[in-house]
Amino acid sequence: MMIRLRCWLIAPLTCAIFTVLVSNVLDSDAFAFADEPASKPIVSEDERLTPAAEAIVTELRESLPNDSEAIAMLEGILSGSTLNSDDGWFKKAKSQTRFDWEYVRQRFDNNQDAQVVAMEFAGSNEDFVRLDRNEDNQLTEADFDWTKHSLTATPGSMMFFMADGDANGKITRDEFSSLFEKLGADSEGYLAIDDLRERFMPPTPPTSPPPSTPNKRPDKPSRSTLILGLKNQELGSLQPGPNLDESAPDFTLTSLDGEQITLSKEIGEKPIVLIFGNFTCGPFRSQSGNIEKLYHRYQDRAKFFLVYVREAHPSDGWWMMSNQRVGIDLSQPKLDSDRRSIAVTCKKHLELDLPFLVDGVDDAVGSVYSGMPNRLYLIDQNGRIAFKNGRGPFGFHPRQLEQALLLQLNQ
Repeated sequence: MMIRLRCWLIAPLTCAIFTVLVSNVLDSDAFAFADEPASKPIVSEDERLTPAAEAIVTELRESLPNDSEAIAMLEGILSGSTLNSDDGWFKKAKSQTRFDWEYVRQRFDNNQDAQVVAMEFAGSNEDFVRLDRNEDNQLTEADFDWTKHSLTATPGSMMFFMADGDANGKITRDEFSSLFEKLGADSEGYLAIDDLRERFMPPTPPTSPPPSTPNKRPDKPSRSTLILGLKNQELGSLQPGPNLDESAPDFTLTSLDGEQITLSKEIGEKPIVLIFGNFTCGPFRSQSGNIEKLYHRYQDRAKFFLVYVREAHPSDGWWMMSNQRVGIDLSQPKLDSDRRSIAVTCKKHLELDLPFLVDGVDDAVGSVYSGMPNRLYLIDQNGRIAFKNGRGPFGFHPRQLEQALLLQLNQ
C-alpha cells in the first residue's frame, strides 16, 4: 500500500481539457465519462470476459434476487451500457425522504397558493433561508427538485474543479489566486470578459460518435474489471440498504479517537446524520467542503458520524488517473489497521473535523447500509430512516440531506 500526497495545479484551462478534467476529477465512479458521448458503450461489445469474471457472473446471478439493484448493475455492465444516472442500479436506487415538496406544502402552505413564505414557516429565518435553494424568498416545488444528479456539469462546478488544486473539496484563497493567474491575469493584472467567456461552458456532446480508435484511456475499465469491482463492492454495496421509515440497523464501530460508538445508544435526543465515504472516491472528496459546512452549521442540533468504507478506486482495482495525479495511490486494505491508517490520511487531507468511524475490512456496516462508494442517511429520534439519498455518486447531495434535517428539526 502506498499513499502519496502532493499539490497538483492544472495547466492550460481550455474547454477541451475540462472534458477530461471532469471525468478525472469528478472521478469515474460515474461510469459516464465526460469525454465520451452518452450513446457510446463503455466497452466494445465483443470484449470477452475473463474466466474469473464469468465465474462471478454465474455466482451473482445464482445468489441475488432477479429484481435486485445489484443484478440491474450486473446486467448493465454486461450490456456495455454507459451506466449513467438513469441506468444500472442508479435507475432503481433513487432518494427516499419524508420531506418532499408535498410534505412542505401540506405542512406550511396555509393559504394554499403553492408557495411558502417566511411568515408561514414555523422555524427560524436562518432555517428558511437554507431551505430556499434558489433564494427567491419563498419555498416552492423547485426548491425540492433533485432530478439533476450531483455530477451535472455547471459553470460553477467547472470553475471549482479547476481551482481545487489539491482535490480536497475546498478552495483556499491561494488556490483561487492561482486560478486567477492561470486564466491569464498574471501579465495584465486583471481578467476581461473574453478571458472567461468560453472557459466555464459545459462541453457540448458531439452529434455523432467520433471515429473508433484502438487507443483508450488507460484507466477506462473493462467489463471484467467492473464485474470484479461489483463483486468486491468497490462499485457499491450488493445490498440496497435500509428503506425509508425502517429501523436503522445497529452497529458498533471505533472512532479515530478510540471511542466505541454504538448507534442504538446514540438514538434519542437528536437526529443522527450518517455520512459514508472513502478517500479514492473523487465525488466524495469534492463534497468534503459541503460536508464540513453542514457539520459546523448543525452539530449542536444533530449528531454526525462519518463512516469510512471500502475504497472505490484502489490501485489493485479500477484505478483512476485522477487519483494518481493528486498523489492518491493506494491498494485496497486487507487489514483493519490499514483501513484506519488511510482514514486518518483522508481526514487530514480533507480537513474534516467531524467524528470518523471506520468500518472493518469485512465491510459489515458499509454493506448493510449500502454505503459504498458514498451515501447519506438521516435517522430520526426514534431510530428510523427519515432520509436516504440515491446511490452514490450521482445521488450524493449534501444539500438535499440538509433540507431533510431542517424539516425534521422543524416538525
